[in-house]
Amino acid sequence: MSSGSNGARRIASVLRPSIADPKVCRSCQETLVRRNYASAAAKPSSEFSSAATTTFPVVKPVYTINAGVALSRPPQITRDLSQFEKAYYFYQKRLNERLALPFTKYFYFKRGTPADEDWKRKIRERQTPARDIGKYNAYSKDAWNDELLVGAVESEPDHQVEMLVQDAEATVNATSQDTSKKEEIPRPFSRVTEADEKNDQRSLNRALQRTLYLLVQTKEGYWKLPSSEVEQEETLRLAAERTLAQSAGVNMNTWIVGFHPVGHHVYNFKSPRVDKASGAEHLGEKTFFMKARIMAGQADLSANTQNLQDFKWLTKEEIAPFVLPQYYSNIKNMLAER
Repeated sequence: MSSGSNGARRIASVLRPSIADPKVCRSCQETLVRRNYASAAAKPSSEFSSAATTTFPVVKPVYTINAGVALSRPPQITRDLSQFEKAYYFYQKRLNERLALPFTKYFYFKRGTPADEDWKRKIRERQTPARDIGKYNAYSKDAWNDELLVGAVESEPDHQVEMLVQDAEATVNATSQDTSKKEEIPRPFSRVTEADEKNDQRSLNRALQRTLYLLVQTKEGYWKLPSSEVEQEETLRLAAERTLAQSAGVNMNTWIVGFHPVGHHVYNFKSPRVDKASGAEHLGEKTFFMKARIMAGQADLSANTQNLQDFKWLTKEEIAPFVLPQYYSNIKNMLAER
């Protein structure tokens, strides 16, 4: 063997040490991998170069780009409490009754005054200062038993509100100078609206504790989020604003959140559609959705330019039965759970 080849081998052994070399640590021996590198680039094939040159222009398949809008109405009230949360908060109220015992009532009421007598009367009726925790005597030997029984109505927020309102009415009427009429304290609004009872899905005054999304129906009968094709020299945000104006009317105060889409949907045609003018093959549609909020107003399809037939305000779970399964699988992750 020539001396030149021996020198090349020595250089290679320096650049790439052998696995069996005792100078190489055990960790490197386990991870060291030999690689073979080509000494020269492969010569391009004459067949490929000749086939690449052609006199006919190549028209690539394209997709129609649409701008969609996930227009939502945010929750208006807090969510309902779970059974565990109701029992926990109720337990905290009764626990506070026992922890507040060191503070004597005479710190607040002078002995023998009308306020003191009224306080004693309330204690006899309720066995507790708080009206909304039911009958519970924090001074008795069974005061430790302050937990809630399963199914007790005292844990329901509606019952607690009603008890507090009745207590306020009793106090107002007892101290009122005019005994001819009974004062009534205004009740809080119900969490269930008239639209909920009628299941009016076109109303924004329903499902107040959930996020509602605008769904529109095309002339073919399909339901979808508002969308339209992006025009020339138009950004997604501008296209989304135009889509809302053309589909649901201008009788809405809306706000497009951000400049980037929150999701997308790809719809492939069963067979490519050829554009006669350009000769391009359209494989389908790609819809990019912008997030938007409605601040005031209501959707109005009377003057829409997209031939839309109907609209609904639906929660995430309510959208699924109306749209196609593939469409819902692409948009469900950008819809709020609440």
